[in-house]
Amino acid sequence: MFLRSAVMTFTLVGLVTGSSTAQPEGKADNGRLKSRTWKVGDVTREALVYVPASSGAKRPLVFVFHGHGGKSELSARSFAIHKHWPEAVCVYPQGLPTAVPVLDPMGRLPGWQKFVGDQKNRDLEFFDAMLKSLVAEESIDEKRVYSTGHSNGGFFTYVLCAARHDKLAAAAPVAGAINPRDAMNMKPLPVLHVAGEKDKIVPFATQEKTMDQLRKLNKCDEKGKEAGKYCTQYTSANGPPVVTFIHPGAHNVPAGAPERIVEFLKLHTRK
Repeated sequence: MFLRSAVMTFTLVGLVTGSSTAQPEGKADNGRLKSRTWKVGDVTREALVYVPASSGAKRPLVFVFHGHGGKSELSARSFAIHKHWPEAVCVYPQGLPTAVPVLDPMGRLPGWQKFVGDQKNRDLEFFDAMLKSLVAEESIDEKRVYSTGHSNGGFFTYVLCAARHDKLAAAAPVAGAINPRDAMNMKPLPVLHVAGEKDKIVPFATQEKTMDQLRKLNKCDEKGKEAGKYCTQYTSANGPPVVTFIHPGAHNVPAGAPERIVEFLKLHTRK
């Protein structure tokens, strides 16, 4: 039942109204947000990439994945990680046409693989190609690589947590969930999960199950502590923390979430 609910309801993300937030003031140079391509097998993949001016120091790297039906431009506007963290290299990849039962059975809209092995791992291979080239070209701190994303992009962030946990320092999915096929492959990672109580695309109950799974996986304390507006932090004596950002809205990137995501990611470095 959970798998059916998760697969059938997380689509059409990029088409949901009210999913973007007001653009914050920041020091990022929007002129540095450039289109780049990678050849992955026989397919040319694309992303918008922000690279800050060189400071001589190793830089963090943040991947931001749009929802099903969305575009990289949408995630660049709704998350604007490059504005909230102008010292980081920020990547807004573009998905490929992806079939989803009932809502997009013909696969006309762009999206991401839903579990490890789906779509012949085309998007995991895309992630690998981007990471390899950016580490080689942009002075990346490999201990500070992060992923976030909305809905299908949040699902794919959890795919990365299952399949590339050795590459990530932390993750911050928004309106996503762990696919049951990947649950056994999950390893403890610092995670901030953003969920809307009125979400009808990825039901809040589905996301609650994922948050419970994360707390158990990381061996977190059952009782959390207030950690900012809408946020509760669950600490662990033997593992990384889990932070839940539960807002009263629906299937959107709520105001304040991108800033809180950046604040969370900055705290974590891969050991």
